[in-house]
Amino acid sequence: MKRLLALLATCATGLGLTALSAPQAAAATGCKVDYTITSQWQGGFQAGVKVTNLGDPVTGWKLTFDWPDAGQKVVQGWNATVSQSGSTVTAAAVDWNRTLATGAATDVGFVGSFTGANPKPTSFKLNGVACTGSVEGPPPTDPPPATGTPLGINGQLRVCGVNLCNQYNRPIQLRGMSTHGLQWFSKCYNSASLDALAKDWKSDLLRTAMYVQEGGYETDPAGFTSRVNSLVDMAEARGMYAMIDFHTLTPGDPTYNLERAKTFFASVAARNAAKKNVIYEIANEPNGVSWATIKSYAEQVIPVIRAADPDAVVIVGTRGWSSLGVSDGSDESEIVNNPVNATNIMYAFHFYAASHTDNYRTVVNRAATRLPLFVTEFGTVTYTGGGAVDRASTTAWLDLLDRHKIGYANWTYSDADEGSAAFKPGTCNGTDYSSSGVLTESGALLKSRISTPDSFPTS
Repeated sequence: MKRLLALLATCATGLGLTALSAPQAAAATGCKVDYTITSQWQGGFQAGVKVTNLGDPVTGWKLTFDWPDAGQKVVQGWNATVSQSGSTVTAAAVDWNRTLATGAATDVGFVGSFTGANPKPTSFKLNGVACTGSVEGPPPTDPPPATGTPLGINGQLRVCGVNLCNQYNRPIQLRGMSTHGLQWFSKCYNSASLDALAKDWKSDLLRTAMYVQEGGYETDPAGFTSRVNSLVDMAEARGMYAMIDFHTLTPGDPTYNLERAKTFFASVAARNAAKKNVIYEIANEPNGVSWATIKSYAEQVIPVIRAADPDAVVIVGTRGWSSLGVSDGSDESEIVNNPVNATNIMYAFHFYAASHTDNYRTVVNRAATRLPLFVTEFGTVTYTGGGAVDRASTTAWLDLLDRHKIGYANWTYSDADEGSAAFKPGTCNGTDYSSSGVLTESGALLKSRISTPDSFPTS
C-alpha cells in the first residue's frame, strides 16, 4: 500500500496538479509520490505507490489522496492500513514502517475497482503536506488468446462429478508444467520460455509455485503478488490456464499462514475475477497435521476467494504432503467421509515416481472414482527432487492419470541442478527452451507426453 500511495502522489503531479501543493518554505517538510498502475482489467486495477519523505523524520505517517470519480473504490491494500471515506483514501503506517527518516521511502499497494473510466488520483498529502510526484500506467493489455488454444477451446472450467469440465460441460484433462520457486528461478519465466511452453511443448497449463516461506511471499507480499499476476497474464495471452499455487511447505500446518493466505487470495481473486484461465491452489503440501485441520483452513480461505471470484476452480491440498494421507498411513476415505464444505473444488495429489509406486497408484485408482483429483505436482525422480529418472514408474503414473482424465503439472520447468528439472543448468540464461540440447532426461520425457494432441470435446 505504501507504494500505491507514493505512486498516487506522483500521479497528481503528472496530471498537472502541482498547483495543489502548498509552497515549501523550508526543507523540514515535503514528500514525493510515484504512483503506478501495474495492471488493469474490466472494472478493476492494481496499483503501487512509492512515498518518499523529503522533510524531517516522521513517525506514524498518513498518506491521503482523492479520487476524481465517485465510482472508484479501494478493494484491498497492503503495507499500510487503508480506508476510504467518500472520495478520499487514507493509507496509514503499520508497525514495521511507522517511521520514515529523511530521504526514506516506503511502498504501498492496492487493488481498486472503477466504473466507466479509471481517472488518476489527485491531491496526495503526507501528514497534511502536499506531495509532488508522477503517475504511470496502465501497461498495454495482451490480446485475447487464440480460439484454437486450450483456453480458447475450453473457456471457463468447473468441477462436474469427479472430473474437471469445460464450458461445454465435458470432462477434460489439463497437462502442463510447474515453475520452481519464483524467488530462485524467476529468470526462467519470460516471454521466450512461455512461448516455448505454449507452442513447442503444447502445454495446457502453467502452475506458478509461489513459496510463502523460504524467502518467498512473506518477505515481499506486493512484489510476489505482482509477479504471480504477471504470469497469469502471460499464460492467458498464450491460451494456457494458470494455476496459482500458495506454496506452503515448512511449516506444514497451513493455518500458520491463514492470514497471509486470506490477504493474498483476496488480492489475486479480485484482480483476476474476470479471467477464465485461473485455478487457485490454496495449500501446496500440508504435512504433520490432521485432515480436520486442513479442512478447517480450506473452509476459511475458500470464502475469501468466492467473495471476489465465485466461478473459479479451487484445489485443496491433502494430508501427508498431498498424498491423500497415504504417506501418513491413511487413504482417501477420510476425505470422502468428511469433505470440504464447498462447491467447485478438487483435491490435490502429489507423487514422485521413484519413491511412490504401486501402493500409491492403487489408492489413486480407487479415489478417482470418488473424488475430483488434480495432480498439481509430480516428479519423475525421488521425493527429494534428485536421483535418476524412473521411466517405468513415471509412465505407469501418466497412463493412469490419462485413463481417469486427471490433470497434472510436472515439477519442474526450470534449470535447477537436480534430476526433476526439465532443463540443463544454465538454460535459463539463453532463449532455447525446447531443443534436445537443453532438455534433461526428465524434460525430454515430459515434453514428449505433453506435446501429444489434446482431445478436448466441444459437444
